[in-house]
Amino acid sequence: MTDQPELHSVIVSMVSLAAGIAARHPDMGLCQLERLRNAGVPEHQIRAVIEIARHIRDEASEKLDAAFDEKSGIRLEEPPAPERKPANGLNAIEVKAEGSCCTPTPSGQSCC
Repeated sequence: MTDQPELHSVIVSMVSLAAGIAARHPDMGLCQLERLRNAGVPEHQIRAVIEIARHIRDEASEKLDAAFDEKSGIRLEEPPAPERKPANGLNAIEVKAEGSCCTPTPSGQSCC
């Protein structure tokens, strides 16, 4: 077995923060957030990680709800989602998710 270098602690904290957010972990990734800030990671990079994690979490919830509705035959009327403007203030680009593994976040961050 060859020795593999360990992941840098910043990468581990970013992955852990994203996983905790996506999994709705009760600790909310606050420990990792503090570690990233103490390591000098720029806030815009931390915000990007948070945005991507929330997007993946929300997309997964929507897909699970749709699958449940389809299998159960129950369709609940939901109010239309409010239009969200990306954090950078630019208009979002509409992307069709057909055949795609994921869709970009509202600000255009790729999650793939």
